[in-house]
Amino acid sequence: MFRLWGSSHHDKEENDVLHHEAKVKELKVAIGLLPDRSAQYCTDACLRRYLEARNWNVDKAKKMLEETLKWRSTYRPEEIRWNEVALEGETGKLFRASFHDRQGRSVLIMRPGFQNTKSIENQIRHLVYLIENAILNLPEGQEQMAWLIDFTGWSLSTSVPIKSARDTTYILQNHYPERLAIAFLYNPPRIFEAFWKVVKYFLDAKTFQKVKFVYPKNKDSVELMRSYFDEENLPIEFGGNATLQYDHEEFSKAMVQDDAKTATLWGFDDKVQHIRIGHSGAEVVPEPVNIAPPAS
Repeated sequence: MFRLWGSSHHDKEENDVLHHEAKVKELKVAIGLLPDRSAQYCTDACLRRYLEARNWNVDKAKKMLEETLKWRSTYRPEEIRWNEVALEGETGKLFRASFHDRQGRSVLIMRPGFQNTKSIENQIRHLVYLIENAILNLPEGQEQMAWLIDFTGWSLSTSVPIKSARDTTYILQNHYPERLAIAFLYNPPRIFEAFWKVVKYFLDAKTFQKVKFVYPKNKDSVELMRSYFDEENLPIEFGGNATLQYDHEEFSKAMVQDDAKTATLWGFDDKVQHIRIGHSGAEVVPEPVNIAPPAS
């Protein structure tokens, strides 16, 4: 009996894989030929993430992907450089951790109580830069990242405006689908509950399931977080044994090195300095092909 169940279970998995591969091919045909950078973005793994986010519905995944390609062609996340967002990072309110989780995922540490700027636009660019950086630093075969959010020093006066929270979740859910594995909100103050009640309306069901509240006195929540992280890596601020020290100068050096990797990855010469006027002015870089999604 057990063997019968085992083989049918195995057959189902095999059928799912074949079904999913067929869907990836279908989506590939549906989006057609793309300009270089968009074509480079649309790997099989990428198409799988968009299909997964839309429950393997090819039409919905296509629409979602086309919106991302349109966004990427104007926002150009792969062209943001550390020197443009470094000011946002000075207090260590958001940075990529030097450790991975137990699955080898990149980890972003957020400390909203360390907010140091007022420009929502720049704060979002900083976040987008670090999401791209976390993806750049994923080991082979790993697609996702983990977020650790520390509420030390957080108050309603330092919290991001609701509009900013909405814009941030929109970008994460719609342009980085299936990139977030889990987000641990560590010991948020009681007053955060009011903020959360509003923010959770912006989250789709899949993202909502990935957000976990951890309270030091709640054993189950602590154990869940520790199932993702080695205590030796986990900073004291999150109930682990490691010392969390954000060194802006050291982190900046690492980001500048990663910027060179990004330039190589996307095939443009970073030696040509960007001269930006605001964020949308003249740039002394080859103009990427601006793509418009095909009319649906």
